[in-house]
Amino acid sequence: MADLVQYYGTGRRKSAIARVFLRPGTGEWKVNGKAFDVYFVTEQQRVAAKRTLVVADVASSFDVLVTVKSGGVAAQADAVKMGCARALIEFNAELRKTLKAEGLLTRDARVKERKKYGQKGARKRFQFSKR
Repeated sequence: MADLVQYYGTGRRKSAIARVFLRPGTGEWKVNGKAFDVYFVTEQQRVAAKRTLVVADVASSFDVLVTVKSGGVAAQADAVKMGCARALIEFNAELRKTLKAEGLLTRDARVKERKKYGQKGARKRFQFSKR
């Protein structure tokens, strides 16, 4: 049995977590068992998810298998982008400088702020009345 060659990377954005497997192939994408165009509906999401492979100029040389969960679809697309970047570094460490310059390896730490007790929301207060 031949050994399966694949490169793995985990990407996160907000609460979305993407497990990305890059396998040498023809550029076929599968996201949670669905076709790429079916899962990522808008063009903006598709561009975000594929950006790493386009920047590294290896878009047609890898088949991409993605398992993504939690969060919204836009955050999932960004998580896939980061997972692809980490998997590419596992494939070729020399790509790190290029990907780092494009900001593809930086974890976007912005998350929703929690609601505080005694308040209406994270920042908004209940209406104050003097009398």
